[in-house]
Amino acid sequence: MTEILIKASQFILSLSLLIVLHELGHFIPARLFKTRVEKFYLFFDPWFSLFKKKIGETEYGIGWLPLGGYVKISGMIDESMDKEQMKQSAKPWEFRSKPAWQRLIIMIGGVTVNVLLAFFIYAMMLFAWGKEFIPNENLSYGVYADSLMLKYGFEHGDKIKAVNGIAPETLSDVFQMILVQGGRNVEIERQGGHIDVISLPAEIDQELLRLGTARIFAERFPAFVDTVLSGSLAEKAGLEKNDRILAVNDESTAFVPDLLYAIQGNKGNEVVLKVLRNNNELDLNANVGDDGKLGFGFKPATEFLQSNKHTYSFFESFPAGVREGSTIVVSYVQSLKLLFSSEGVKQVGGFLTIGNLFDNTWNWQRFWSMTAFLSIILAVMNILPIPALDGGHVVFLLYEMISGREPNQKVLEYAQYAGLVILLSLLLYANGMDVVRHLFK
Repeated sequence: MTEILIKASQFILSLSLLIVLHELGHFIPARLFKTRVEKFYLFFDPWFSLFKKKIGETEYGIGWLPLGGYVKISGMIDESMDKEQMKQSAKPWEFRSKPAWQRLIIMIGGVTVNVLLAFFIYAMMLFAWGKEFIPNENLSYGVYADSLMLKYGFEHGDKIKAVNGIAPETLSDVFQMILVQGGRNVEIERQGGHIDVISLPAEIDQELLRLGTARIFAERFPAFVDTVLSGSLAEKAGLEKNDRILAVNDESTAFVPDLLYAIQGNKGNEVVLKVLRNNNELDLNANVGDDGKLGFGFKPATEFLQSNKHTYSFFESFPAGVREGSTIVVSYVQSLKLLFSSEGVKQVGGFLTIGNLFDNTWNWQRFWSMTAFLSIILAVMNILPIPALDGGHVVFLLYEMISGREPNQKVLEYAQYAGLVILLSLLLYANGMDVVRHLFK
């Protein structure tokens, strides 16, 4: 229960921050152009609000329905569908009386803030924590292949040299190049220096989505014990720091992934661990917990594989943050095409899916990373040309600026209705898929 509350708290805090700043992106240019803002709300307030206070011309409040937020701008057809106001002649302070270029700036303000916010967060993360990763070329023990990759001819210990002729920087890049960018020809170096090319089927992306595969390759490094929890099954078995676990029940587990699978496959059973300690081999009897754990930690991959660590000064972090954020924006936009595939549409998730992306312990680095990523998602989704979203309003404004004619008010109203129906349908579908996945695993 505590873990659920921690995840929920992080999600609500992140979402609230993003919504408020997104709406400020609309609010600030609206006020600069002397446009009246009637309401500024975090979350929606149908029928009643949890809190509200009027300051000047604007009512600030917090709604009870945490599906987003909004600013109600005078003289604009939005989710409030205030048609009575639109029947009256335009007032100087209304949105519709402003030049098209000013209205365009007001409409893209939210998306602009979300993008800049993501860039800023990435910059500050690089400044605070730097960036450390293990280059693909430094994987001296090769990779541990997912079962699907084994099916298509990969072997544990293979070294990934290129995907479609391009050398990946990290294993995450390999996954991205195959799933999103359509890479199908993978050049590998097998033990002994043999170079080969494995061709993956065209539908590999659909298989990965269907199986819910998050990683197809993992770093392969020796299984050495680093920490043994006091009172744990590992301690009772006699495991010690710096032990290397060579086998479980005579099954070779010299590398971390092998050992993890072997222990998980013996939940609740007694096993014999073959351990190398001070150049001597020992057999230790151990009872595996029902959760598939013994209660010890591995030495990290960086003890055996050379990592690259980049640190950034305050001013260096800003261009680096823009590069980091831009890469993720491009990657996310490219991945949207998967939503229109038979398996991709099944992967759509709602609030439960997003909330589960946060850690079950309060991890600020993970929190800010997820907040930056969600800010990018919010920006991209809002700029889509769907009526009722910022992108839908932008389309009509661009039409007006190019043609010199204002769109018919009835067309705007019907488009807004259609957009609200589309958004509500997507919301119900996404959260419905969360329920289905939870009930049927």
